[in-house]
Amino acid sequence: MVEQTPTELADRYAKSTNGLTVPALVHRNATEFPAQPALTALGSDEHITWGVLRDRVAAISRGLAGLGLSAGGRMLVMMSGRPEHWLVDLAAAHLGAVPSTVYATLSTDQLRYLGQHSAASIVVLEGAAQFEKWQPILDQLPALKHIVLVDDARVSFEGAVSLRDLEAAGSASHDADPSVFERTWRAVTPDQPVTMLYTSGTTGDPKGVVISHRNVIYQSVALENVVDIPDHARSLAYLPLAHIAERMLGIYNPIYRAGHVTICPDPTLLLGALNQVRPVGFFGVPRIWEKMVAGIQAKISAAEPPVKAAFEAATSVAIEVFELRADGRSVPADLAAKRAALDDQVLRPIRTMLGLENALWAGSGAAPIPVEVLRFLAGIGIDVIEVWGMTETTGTATTNTPDVFRTGSVGKPVPGMEIRLADDGEILIRGPLVCMGYLKSDGGVESAVDEDGWLATGDVGTIDEDGFLFITDRKKEIIITSGGKNIPPARIESLLRAHPLVAQAVAIGDRRPYITSLIVLDEDMVHARFPATTSPATDPDVIAEIQRAVDEANTKLSRPEQVKKFTILSTTWTAESGELTPKLSMRRRVINERYAQVIDAMY
Repeated sequence: MVEQTPTELADRYAKSTNGLTVPALVHRNATEFPAQPALTALGSDEHITWGVLRDRVAAISRGLAGLGLSAGGRMLVMMSGRPEHWLVDLAAAHLGAVPSTVYATLSTDQLRYLGQHSAASIVVLEGAAQFEKWQPILDQLPALKHIVLVDDARVSFEGAVSLRDLEAAGSASHDADPSVFERTWRAVTPDQPVTMLYTSGTTGDPKGVVISHRNVIYQSVALENVVDIPDHARSLAYLPLAHIAERMLGIYNPIYRAGHVTICPDPTLLLGALNQVRPVGFFGVPRIWEKMVAGIQAKISAAEPPVKAAFEAATSVAIEVFELRADGRSVPADLAAKRAALDDQVLRPIRTMLGLENALWAGSGAAPIPVEVLRFLAGIGIDVIEVWGMTETTGTATTNTPDVFRTGSVGKPVPGMEIRLADDGEILIRGPLVCMGYLKSDGGVESAVDEDGWLATGDVGTIDEDGFLFITDRKKEIIITSGGKNIPPARIESLLRAHPLVAQAVAIGDRRPYITSLIVLDEDMVHARFPATTSPATDPDVIAEIQRAVDEANTKLSRPEQVKKFTILSTTWTAESGELTPKLSMRRRVINERYAQVIDAMY
């Protein structure tokens, strides 16, 4: 087969999306694969098939229409991962409305802003616990007319209705006249919104990113061409649906491929879920992969010497093959045969233990992943594809592929996408994956691009001679020391996080003479390594181990980048505590303000 150029691929992708919408794909799946499973709740033996899914979507869609939701209307959803979340979201999309999942960790003040900005007429909540967050602000949301409760709960809001009653009423309406539903979804066009996602708002109020049917279907076509995944493939959804990665991998791509999604409601159940589902692919944010690696390292360190020796022999061969491929060089036949033999004997059992022995692809994005973690994973036979993108680019905008990749890079542009660097190194991007724009308070959509179609991403990067993109930092996060050195903190933090005991690390040094760091420990790994410690942050053995981690990181950094001092914190950073966004990005302003005295003490 003649290899197609990026331009030829982009033309093919565009033709594949012509006229398609998410409702049209759901209709196809229900018509052609009605008995194929579509959704399964983790631990359940019951599946929602594509035929049943569409029937329920039709009923809920008619029910929502009965509450006044129509094309262009906004609906906010706040619930955990469960089949009803998918059904409600798709029901709104079939009306031409704009569903938007919000993070469960948001505060009442943050919800007030989203409720007012979106002017949502309907809010769908899981139950009483979610309602408690919304109750104090209900009288400040004049556009809100109805609250739909998935779990039956008695709440003090005149427009409250249970999802069960809504679906029953909608089912009766649909049975009486099915043509209404058919006319409504067929009126939805590819360039209408399919969802809106609010950015985390690390530097101000969140923006409502409006994404079209064409955006998500083009992304699905592009993903299909990166890895040859079979139709009806099993996948695992565990990230919040407020995250663009899960939107694509948990909703839209499975719809495009008529796949089967098992929904894990809690990321702490992930390892067990992987072992139950054994998916054909898996996307992990860097912290997921880091914890996975730390767990394997702990098991190997406790193993008998013959097991350790076999592991080291097998991983060294796998890494050698990986590095040859990363450099674009061919792998000698004898080395490939040796790797295959050792994989069967040593490495595949490790992947089986993780539930990833069937994985045809593994991906990482949303933040930099330490190269050491990538090499370790490659050593056990998991070649993680790094990608880059943002909500505004419908997720992945550049990607490595299993056959063409560079370790530490985020790959090349998805066919149809163009990138260039501004004078200050900021990455500019344009193409069919760029969102429609940002929701305005009057309901309109404000363009996110300049007059030439370029989106300023806020990320800073470099492009090598082969066209691979390397992300160096966020434009607004560059540290400028008092000596005038421009230092990107992401590389420093990535090297520190490569150590199993480090959960989070932030580099400090803006307008200061040298770099320091705040370190947050991974409590599980600390207690596994130092079971007797009762105060890890002040334990001399723990401090000595973190010092070794800092020293190791410093060997890979230039002198101005090196960490001169560090402080181990006794707290844990979470989205709820405020130091992290719901997507687990660091809120640097909050951290600098909250730990100002600790930071000052290091200077």
